[in-house]
Amino acid sequence: MRRLLDEQHPDLANLPVEVLANGWDNLVCRLGEEFLVRLPRRAVAAELLAHEQRWLPELADRLPLPVPAPVRLGRPTAEYPWSWSVVPFLAGRIAARSQPDDPWLAAATIGGFLDALHAPAASKAPVNAARGIPLAGRAEGILTGLAHVDPADRATALRIWEKAVAAPVWDGPPVWLHGDLHPANILVDRGRISAVIDFGDITSGDPATDLSVAWMLFTAEQRAVLRQAYGRADDATWERARGWALALSLVFLSHSADNPLMLGIGERAFRAVVA
Repeated sequence: MRRLLDEQHPDLANLPVEVLANGWDNLVCRLGEEFLVRLPRRAVAAELLAHEQRWLPELADRLPLPVPAPVRLGRPTAEYPWSWSVVPFLAGRIAARSQPDDPWLAAATIGGFLDALHAPAASKAPVNAARGIPLAGRAEGILTGLAHVDPADRATALRIWEKAVAAPVWDGPPVWLHGDLHPANILVDRGRISAVIDFGDITSGDPATDLSVAWMLFTAEQRAVLRQAYGRADDATWERARGWALALSLVFLSHSADNPLMLGIGERAFRAVVA
């Protein structure tokens, strides 16, 4: 990373570096006090980072919470094959590990953020084959995922799913979506929601996909606050959002045996959906 900085952003090259995460997709390093560096570790991750680079600077100014819009772009080199980013360091801990002090205020904050984000998307917005789509496209995953839950809950979950799929589909224009909004991509600082991160799955489509976060973080009463702050979720959209929360909870439950954090998010969301 030092060589990349030396060659492309020499004014940053002498700042202290601390590795924060060395995950399957990205190496993330703290760079001085103000920045992070995100370096993809595989081609798929590089494609996601390219979406952030293209679209986040365009969206950031109209969003009511900070997002990691790149402040510097890195080019591929002979030694490193992908684009990379320098982004702002956003203070806070993920909501999956640090609950907001006032969950009702947090619900209103997330509702307002999504209301601002969910504007009609550009015609060239990224398309995701699994997010923002009609719920029927997730049916196979639901049936597979239900095998991973307590048999006593399966009938209830299946009824909820069938009701969600039967709800009228989204007939408005495709809107901008975060695409992967869950408590590990929301930051809490000093007890308040402070930022939304990791827009690699940014896409367009049905707003119900993002609204599923309401079941991952909040009680029924708090979800009502989020819905009111959002202001434009009709009953069909809210029903589909519950279906998305079920679908995503089953993904987390089915694929997080080695990731206690995401397993916990899946368990909480599933319990909220079937309650």
